[in-house]
Amino acid sequence: MRKIIVLTFITLDGVMQAPGGPEENDSGHFKYGGWTVPYFDDALGQVMAEQMSHPFDLLLGRKTFEIFAAYWPHHKEEGAGINNATKYVASNTLTKHEWNKSLFLKGNVVDEIRKVK
Repeated sequence: MRKIIVLTFITLDGVMQAPGGPEENDSGHFKYGGWTVPYFDDALGQVMAEQMSHPFDLLLGRKTFEIFAAYWPHHKEEGAGINNATKYVASNTLTKHEWNKSLFLKGNVVDEIRKVK
């Protein structure tokens, strides 16, 4: 079985939500979307470029998938790694999408990933 490596933006108080923009995800009445922007500098850009330069797959929940799918297919040059990655989407409601290499997992996600691999 392959390793799952988590690459995330997280605040010191444990928030892992809406780093992209103020309106991206306000679930739970979260009002600080886009909080990473002031902290994104050249050093962080280099770290992210290195992390995204290796082949990878993504394990996403439905909500994150929908946010990504609304943006990345329209930014192919900027998001080549994400667009080329297989997207494993944990969802009991979404079953298909036109975004390239998207696979939908229902029920026990670990069991579903084992079936695919």
